[in-house]
Amino acid sequence: MRLQRIAGRCAAVLTALHLAWAATSSAAQPIASIQERFAACMTCHGEGGRSTQALTPSLAGQHSFYAITQLFLFREGRRGNPAMSAVAKGMSDDDLRGFSDFIAKLPPPLPPTDATIDAQRMARGVTLVQQNRCASCHGADFSGGKQVPRLAHQREDYLTQTLAEFRAGKRVGYTSAMNDALSGIPPEAIPDLAYYLAHLPKAAP
Repeated sequence: MRLQRIAGRCAAVLTALHLAWAATSSAAQPIASIQERFAACMTCHGEGGRSTQALTPSLAGQHSFYAITQLFLFREGRRGNPAMSAVAKGMSDDDLRGFSDFIAKLPPPLPPTDATIDAQRMARGVTLVQQNRCASCHGADFSGGKQVPRLAHQREDYLTQTLAEFRAGKRVGYTSAMNDALSGIPPEAIPDLAYYLAHLPKAAP
């Protein structure tokens, strides 16, 4: 029920944001800056794009190319998130570029400081990323690049959900690379992989 209430609040905020953007698109009204408009995004995605809300990803530090691709997929209805699709539907190409460039300049999230690190889970996570060569696309520090997302210090619950969806084929990106990469990982191992990425040391192995 708590997650349903959170989702409901986010949907309401995003709908209001979509209506506000539609209103400011009139030639008779000045269009707010990207920074001003991003303030509404922080209701769900957190201050500075660093999420503290369950199952809601941090946006800060994602690469511009990756961010604009995801916004485009939302706008075109090719990513299954009705709330985000409703917002992106009102975005122009200039909006997509402006938001993706702004997101890329936000300082990325830091490792969690309020949790005791589980050394055994971290060790299992290291094994998984090495066996499946995750760093070959996402980088040695898992900061991503171009169309590849930053995974380092993303919310653990969001990573767990997203990785499980890719593995099950419930989420499909602009390629099937993630579906293929995760197909060989046992479902019970996904939480350890997410845990490792969320609690990644500053210098990854």
